[in-house]
Amino acid sequence: MSKSQIETYKTIENPVEATLYKEKGSKFIGFLFSVTNEEEVKEKLEEIKKQYHDARHWCYAYRLGYDGLTYRVNDDGEPSNTAGQPIYGQLLSFDVTNVLLIVVRYFGGVKLGVGGLIKAYRTSAEETLAEATIEEKIIKEAFIIKSSYEHVDKIMRLIKTYDLEIQHQEMYLDCQFTLLSPVAIFNSVIQSFEDLRCVEVLVDKED
Repeated sequence: MSKSQIETYKTIENPVEATLYKEKGSKFIGFLFSVTNEEEVKEKLEEIKKQYHDARHWCYAYRLGYDGLTYRVNDDGEPSNTAGQPIYGQLLSFDVTNVLLIVVRYFGGVKLGVGGLIKAYRTSAEETLAEATIEEKIIKEAFIIKSSYEHVDKIMRLIKTYDLEIQHQEMYLDCQFTLLSPVAIFNSVIQSFEDLRCVEVLVDKED
């Protein structure tokens, strides 16, 4: 049984840097990055804070994982829920994950109020995301095939039939392949290899 019920997910193909939105003198500068873990989030934040060290706020939101259920929002000193949450709302609206969106604010001398801040951060985030190329990616799951060398042709035939990705291979007296299959056909792929009888199929059973 495949570990994921989600077959595809949307993310960005390219980073977006320095989109500018102005409101009553304040400048909101948007940045969008592709990230896969919280360490990468931390690194990107540090880069932006160093580059824009004279800004007033560095607010952000991110989503991680195929399902986007790992997320965080940060208002960085702005009134509660006026910055991070509107940014996060746009990540949901565009339905993207494995992304970090940072909005840097330079204060223009005029207070915007709660409603004005929400609108400004939401608009900055929206315009930043609009600049990105969004792509839908197929979720793939790994498994390992082991067999004697004489059965390689049968293995390669199935790899070609299902258009599987070879992540790693070892070809000595015996052969071993680490393969990636789209989760949508994972069960069928595994069954086809098991039906060969001449190969050993290793699947990670953890959830």
